[in-house]
Order: sequence, then C-alpha cells, then structure tokens
Amino acid sequence: MQTTVTKFGIINVIEQKSNGKINISDYNGLYKTNPHLAIGLTFALFSLAGIPPFAGFFSKFFIFAGAFKSGFWVVDLVALINTVISLYYYLLIVKAMFINQNDNPIESFKSDWHTKISLIVCLGGVLGLGIFSMIYKYINTFAYGM
Repeated sequence: MQTTVTKFGIINVIEQKSNGKINISDYNGLYKTNPHLAIGLTFALFSLAGIPPFAGFFSKFFIFAGAFKSGFWVVDLVALINTVISLYYYLLIVKAMFINQNDNPIESFKSDWHTKISLIVCLGGVLGLGIFSMIYKYINTFAYGM
C-alpha cells in the first residue's frame, strides 16, 4: 500500500506543480529537472514490479510461495506472467524519465516541507519494509513453528 501511495503522491505533486502534465510523454527528461522525484517514482515502480530489495518483491514472493505450496500452480504461473507484463509498462515510465529527451520538460520546482516529509516516509516504508521483510518470515516460523 505504501508503494501505491508513494507512486500516486509523486504523480500528484508533479501534476499540481506542472499545471496538469499527466501523460507519459510529459515525464520525458524528468530526471534532469526534478531528480529526487524521478528517483522516488522509480523506486515505487520497481517495488510495484517486484524487484528486490523493495517491499513489493517480498510481498509478491510470499504470496507466490504460499500459492505454490498450496498447489495453485496455474494461478502462480498466470500471476508471474502478469508480473512480467507489468514490468514492461513500469519500465516505459522509467525510460521516459531517465532516457527520453523532451523539448518542453517539466520545470524544476521545490515542494513544501509537508510534501517532502510525507514522500520520504512513504519511500522509507518502501525501502525499509523491503529490507526487513525477511524478519517477518523468521518471526512467523518462530511463532507458529512452520
């Protein structure tokens, strides 16, 4: 959930500060004008795609492992195929921000401190829960003996 909040929070900040730029082509060259937002959005997209060490990876890993262990192999296969397909679309946004050039890029802007703090907390959750997710597995094993 924190990943989705982070993603939409960054998109909302960009939309509000750039007078409604919401198309993927509007994000071309975002890294040059607003590198912190581009990196934050990249982390959120990587987490949604299930790339380690972000929280989304361990969420997907535990769900896929549980489904596989329960015998839902077909569901796992369909979910893995959908994950690969979604990765392509997430990488299109990352490519637009870091590689594609734009003649009229989103202008550089500063966010207020409320926005900065909330996005830092959300990104901290994306990274922190990803890094410390293995602890939950050990707690579960210890508590239930599984």
